[in-house]
This record gives sequence, C-alpha cells and structure tokens, in this order.
Amino acid sequence: MTGNLLTDNPALYEARFPDPSRLAGRWAEDCLRRHGAGRRVLDLGCGTGRDAAWLHGAGREVTGADLSEAMLAHARAHHPGPEYVRADLHGFDLGQGVSDAVVCLDSALLYCHTNDQLDGFLSSCRRALTPGGLLVAEMRNGAYFLGRTDLLDTPRVDEFTWQETVHRSVTTLTVDRTAQLLRRTRLWTADDGSPPVEQRSAWRLLFPQELRHLLGAHGFEVLELHDGPGPRTEPPWQEGLLPGRTTDADRLHVVARSTKPSTGTITP
Repeated sequence: MTGNLLTDNPALYEARFPDPSRLAGRWAEDCLRRHGAGRRVLDLGCGTGRDAAWLHGAGREVTGADLSEAMLAHARAHHPGPEYVRADLHGFDLGQGVSDAVVCLDSALLYCHTNDQLDGFLSSCRRALTPGGLLVAEMRNGAYFLGRTDLLDTPRVDEFTWQETVHRSVTTLTVDRTAQLLRRTRLWTADDGSPPVEQRSAWRLLFPQELRHLLGAHGFEVLELHDGPGPRTEPPWQEGLLPGRTTDADRLHVVARSTKPSTGTITP
C-alpha cells in the first residue's frame, strides 16, 4: 500500500524525529529576535506543532498552519497555545498584514515544486506580512547536489522502536534534473505484522542565487542566506553562534524582510 506513514501518524513522526530541546524553534526565535520581529508569527507547515508551541511559550502570538488534518489535530491536542489552521503552502489567504513574521522550517517550502507554486507561496507570505515583516526559512540546498552523489541512489536503512514495535525504513534519494526535484522513496515495515507502506515524496531543489532572485522579485530583501549553523546541520546551531557566509553544505537558511508590495510575478 502507499501513503505517508509519518504524516498520517503524528505521534510516530515525533518518535522518529525527536527534538527534546526544541532546537528548530529556538533557532527560529534567535533569527526573529536578532532582526527585531514583532510578536505575531505564522508557522507555515507547522506539522505536529512542536515549534509553534515553543515560539508561543517564548512570548510570541503564533498561528500554526498545515495541510494535514491529522497533524493539526495532534498539534491542538498535544501542543496547545497557538491557533492552528488548515492552509495550503501553494497559496493561502489568512488576511492582509496579519503577521510580523512567517517561519517555514524543515524544507516545507520545497513542497512548492513548480515556479507557479513558489510564486503562490511567496505572494501569500508577502500578503500576510506587515510592512517590514520577516520570512525565516530553513531547507535543503540544491547547490549541494551539483557534482555530489554521497546522499543519492544508495538505500539508507533506519530502525527505531515505538510502543514496543520495531519500525524499519529503507530510504532512497534520487535527483530528477528535468523537474529540478529531489525525489525520495521510503519503504516502511514493522514487526507487528502490518503490511509494508511505500511513501513517495519530493522537494524542489532551489539554488542560493535562484532563491535570492525569487525573494527579490516578490518584494523581499535578503538579510541572511547561508548554509549554517542551523537546527539540522552538523554541528548544530547553538545560542551565541552567528550565521555563516557560505552556501555550500546541504542546508540553506534564509532571513528576508518584506520591503514593497509584491506583483506576484517574476520579471526579467
């Protein structure tokens, strides 16, 4: 059978990707604080709500948005505080100027696969932000895969135990150069007799200068664009570390400020 085992089972997702120190939320808060963001934050692709709830606990007025009803239900039950709403990254309208900052973590932005979807995302963010509002995003770096194959084509096996059941995943990454996508196939099995689940997903591969151009075309000034340190780099970000200056590793981190109304289109 096919499906997204982790998205459909948020508690299993949190068990597979634990973040007890809320590193991603703390990194985002550090970016917001260093650049003087206001209190109102929109967490796009909020998933299980862990980071949204941490930002709420840090004194932010947070709205968490996700397309998955299962994730939203889990967030409301297990990570209360923020308001949780259903929204599509490809285009949403939660009101004009309702947020001082938009946060988009863990490559959620890269589920915008086409240029039209990226335009829809950035136009929607620009509409939701107050003048001078921030966009903070963290994602895989398309430039890392130029000439590098260490993460590609070879299956990676992971195993963990949750609720006395051993879950095993076999993950393979491939690059679709025509579509500019990093495709992932993941086969899940468990020792409880449940049938295997095959999950297929993909991320848009964005390059640093391409991302800078897209942001500029939608009325954003790039304040930071670097490959680390961040919440998913090695070594990971910690308090007091300043952003780097290179864009060569497999993660990109961007902070951009809205500067003018967006036209919603890319012009030469």
